[in-house]
Amino acid sequence: MSRRNLTLLSWKARSHGTDQGGFTLVELLVTVSLVAIIFATFASFFTNYLILYSKYQTDAADFTELAGQSQRIADVLRGVTDITNPGANTLTVYAYFSPNDTYVSQVSYFLSSSGKQLMATITPMTANPPTGTLITSKASTYTILSNYTAPTSGSLFQYYDGSGTLMTQPITDEHSILQIQVNLSEPQNHSSKPLTLTTTVSLRNRKTNL
Repeated sequence: MSRRNLTLLSWKARSHGTDQGGFTLVELLVTVSLVAIIFATFASFFTNYLILYSKYQTDAADFTELAGQSQRIADVLRGVTDITNPGANTLTVYAYFSPNDTYVSQVSYFLSSSGKQLMATITPMTANPPTGTLITSKASTYTILSNYTAPTSGSLFQYYDGSGTLMTQPITDEHSILQIQVNLSEPQNHSSKPLTLTTTVSLRNRKTNL
C-alpha cells in the first residue's frame, strides 16, 4: 500500500474517532444543571399558583358564607318589635324569627369567649311582651360564623337614629334606634385585611309581623 493511502486511512480513522467522542462530562453536567434549574423554576411557579388559587377559592367561599349569614340576620332584624342590650358586639331583640310565628322570640347575638365565633341564641315566648314569658327549655344556640374577626369599623353592630347619625355607646334610648348596621368579618387567606360585608337594616316595621 502506498504512503498516500496509509496517510488517508490514518486521517479517516482519526476523524471517525473524533465523531464518536460525543458530549464531554462538563457539557453533560452543564446540560443537567440547566434542566434542573428550569424544572425547579417551573415547579415553584406552578406550586405558588396553585396555593394562591386555593386561597382565592377559600375567600370566595367565605364571602358567600358572609352574604348568606348577613341576609339571615337582616331578615330577623326586619321583624324586630323591641330592642334590648344594643351593644357594640352584642344585641338582643324581640322579633318574629319566622314569618309564620304567632309570637315573637328573643334573639340574642353575641361573640364567644374567645371572640372568634359569632353566636345566636333563639328563645321562643308564650306570648308577645309584656304578657309573654320566655320558654327557656326550648332555647337554642347556633354558631353564625365560626371564624369571626373584628371588622375595620371595630364593632359588629352600629346604630343610627332618625337623622342617620351614628349613635355612640352606651345607648340609653333604644327607641331612638331606627337603623342597625351589621358588620360581618372573617380573615382573608390571600390578604392581611379582613373580608367584611356590611348590611344596614331599617327598623320601619316595629310592632308588626312580617
